[in-house]
Amino acid sequence: MIRRILNKLFFKIVLLEDLIKKIEYKTIQDNLNLIIIGEHSKLYKEAKVINLQNNKHNIVIGNYTHIRGNLQIFNYGGKIQIGNYCYLGENSYLWSGESVIIEDHVLISHNVNIIDSNSHELNHSDRKKGYNEIISIGHPSNKGSIITMPIVIKKNAWISFNVIILKGVTIGEGAIVAAGSVVTKDVPDFAVVAGNPARIVKYTE
Repeated sequence: MIRRILNKLFFKIVLLEDLIKKIEYKTIQDNLNLIIIGEHSKLYKEAKVINLQNNKHNIVIGNYTHIRGNLQIFNYGGKIQIGNYCYLGENSYLWSGESVIIEDHVLISHNVNIIDSNSHELNHSDRKKGYNEIISIGHPSNKGSIITMPIVIKKNAWISFNVIILKGVTIGEGAIVAAGSVVTKDVPDFAVVAGNPARIVKYTE
């Protein structure tokens, strides 16, 4: 009797695991349809792609790059370009209304937020109107008064966990952004920055 119950339970667990795998596979395939991805690169099951433009040419990933985080471009604009041999960690977000360019061999840890816009209008009346329009008719095709500025992360940079990188920032070649930093200004090549706002603490070369 107990053996029959255990056998049934085991069979149900196997069916459930198979269903989960099918759902995960479909999610990955749906995400892959929204981007252009290079050879030997991988989009993991925990990754998420929101391409409000429905133009996969505006999210491009190079070769040998692994994505566990989230990629989003807004309807009014935005492009994400990630180079070769890069890594984007779990629960990290790239949000673009202008342009986010990540060059080759860049490592981005978990819980990182990189956003090239203010996301909302500064004026409270415009912001209220904009949000009401998102709720009622969807994301706008015109950014209006939302401020956007491109972000560039140059080759061989390392962005540690819980970092925030704001609009208009360039992270230099080989630079390191320490955990928990908030980057509001350009970071020179091979600099190590830390803090809120991030400041140079040393150079690696």
